[in-house]
Order: sequence, then structure tokens, then C-alpha cells
Amino acid sequence: MAESMMSKAATMEIPINSNGDSRNLAEDDSLEQDLQQVMVSGPNLNETSIVSGGYGGTTEGIIPTSSIKGPAICLNTDFLGNRRIPNEGQGSSMHHTSSNSNMTAEEATRGVAVEKFDIVKKWGLNTYKCTKQMISERFGRGSRTVDLELEAQIEVLRETKRKYESVLHLARALTNHFYSMVQTQHALGDTFADLSQKSPELRDEFGYNAETQKLLCKNGETLLGAINFFVSSINTLVNKTMEDTLMTIKMYENARLEFDAYRADLEELNLGPRDAVTLARIEAAQQQYQIHKDKYERLRNDVTIKLKFLEENKVKVMHKQLLLFHNAISAYFAGNQQQLEQTLKQFNIKLKPPGADKPSWLEEQ
Repeated sequence: MAESMMSKAATMEIPINSNGDSRNLAEDDSLEQDLQQVMVSGPNLNETSIVSGGYGGTTEGIIPTSSIKGPAICLNTDFLGNRRIPNEGQGSSMHHTSSNSNMTAEEATRGVAVEKFDIVKKWGLNTYKCTKQMISERFGRGSRTVDLELEAQIEVLRETKRKYESVLHLARALTNHFYSMVQTQHALGDTFADLSQKSPELRDEFGYNAETQKLLCKNGETLLGAINFFVSSINTLVNKTMEDTLMTIKMYENARLEFDAYRADLEELNLGPRDAVTLARIEAAQQQYQIHKDKYERLRNDVTIKLKFLEENKVKVMHKQLLLFHNAISAYFAGNQQQLEQTLKQFNIKLKPPGADKPSWLEEQ
């Protein structure tokens, strides 16, 4: 039965034959991180949990709801003072209404408690199965479903993201250094202009240098506008577009782990005896297997589609940004001010006017 069922799966399963002897410290850290991710995905009950012990569906330390006979209320005689408790028959309608209200509140409390217990029980069972499957894979005693082509694409994406993060880091460093240079040129030009006024014998020499530094400063501000646009676009691509795809990939990897956990559970049950109790468990396991298989395949399709669109978007964005970066740098160092300004117009980059980032005098008050 298991072989017929598994032959219809769209993916293939490959056994992991490593005996675990070659594990290193990095693998141990990775296993600990994976276990932490499994454990923190528990339900948010928003209130005090009724579970005080147990794991994975056990009932140790759990107060059974059938033992709750009524609200735990003690009579505070000091509060009554000179007032007396009514005898039987007095205020009977009020007592009846209060009893119904208490029973309704008690039933509602029991319902919420049972519902929370079921949530915790299901989460604990799922966590146990996934943790067991994860450890089996790491120590070479289990098998995992592998889509070789898709996993290769995922690894390429992660490597590409690391390289683009390096480009982003270097581009930001270039921006900071170049901004400092432009500010220095601006100050140097002002100093030359001042000395030109105060040194009649070197007026022309100081004047030439002042004009040169001011021109370089203006071109530098134009180049900074192009580099800032390049940095902003790469940052969006890396930290938003790629990160969104990687989040979907993480969901897919979690779904794969759950699918393999329930698949292994079903295979284990199929190898056991076929009595009435086992057949009922097999039927329930078959339903859970199908649910997680559908979830796994749906997320696998989502990842495939997102990877395709991401690749198209990446090529389109980088083609534009690399052309901008090249033309702007080339024009600046060639001293071609007209070509530099034309490059910014070509890519619709508008420079902020001088002092636009500074607060107005009213804002400073």
C-alpha cells in the first residue's frame, strides 16, 4: 500500500546514509537553530495556559475539565457586615437567575479551556513529529523529499543575495567616502576664494583653484545623486524583493519537513499489524499525509513561480542600474559635465537643491 501511494508522489525521496560522524560545529549550530524555529511556532493563546506539564499530546499535569464542579468562590463574612444572608425561598428568582448566569459562564469557560487544550495538543504533536523527522535526517536514519532542480535554484538565489549584499555594502562605503571628498572640496574652494580677495599678489592663482574646486564640487554632487539612486535600487532588490521570496522558501522548507514527518509516520503504521485500532490510525494518518502533501506541493509551486519572476525582475533592474553607474562614473572622471547631467536626465533622477535636507529657520526655533 505504501509503495503504491508513494509512487504517485511528484517528488522523489533519497535516503541519507551519513552516520553522523562527520558533523562539525556549524552543523550543530544549524540543528539548534532549526529546533528553535520549530519550537517557537506554537499557538498564541493570549491567556494563561491550562497546560502545566506534558509534551506532544500527553495529559500529565493537565486538570481534566470533568473534575470542575463549579466556580471556586469563598464567602467573605466580613464583607456582609450587619447584612444577613436571605433564607431559602427569599429572593428565589434572583437566585435562579444568578445560578443560570453562573452555569452559562462556567460552560463558556469550559469550552474555551477545551478549545485551547486541543490547540496545544495538536501543536505539540506536530512539533514532536517534525523534531523527530529533523533529527532522523541529520543523523542519517531517515529520508527526505528532494526536488533537486528547485533546491539548486534556491541555493543560487541565496548565493546571489550574499554577493549583492556585498555590492550594496561597498556602494554605501563609496557614497560615504565620496560625500566626504565633496564636502572637503567645497570647503577648499571657499578658502581659495577668500585668499584670492586677501592676497592681491596671488589673486589669479587662488581664483583659478577656487573655480576648479567649485566645479568639481558641483559635478560631485551630481554623481552622488546617481550613486544614491543606485544604492536605493539595490537595497530594494536585496532587502525587499529577494527577502520576500526567501520568506516563501522558508515556508516551503517547513512544509517539506512536515510532509516528510507525516509520510514517515504513515509508513511506520503500514509496517505494523492490521487490527481494527491500527486500521483506524492508518486512515487518520493517511488523511494527515494528504493534507500536508497538498500544502507542500502548493508552496513548491509558489516558490517556483516567485523564483521565475524574481530572476526576470533582477535582470531588468540590474541592467538599468549598472548602465547608470557606469555612465555616471565615466562622465565624472572624464570631466564631462554635460554628459553627467544627461545621464541623470536619462534615468529620471532629480537632484535635491542645496540645503534641502536642512531644517528651515522656523523648524529650528
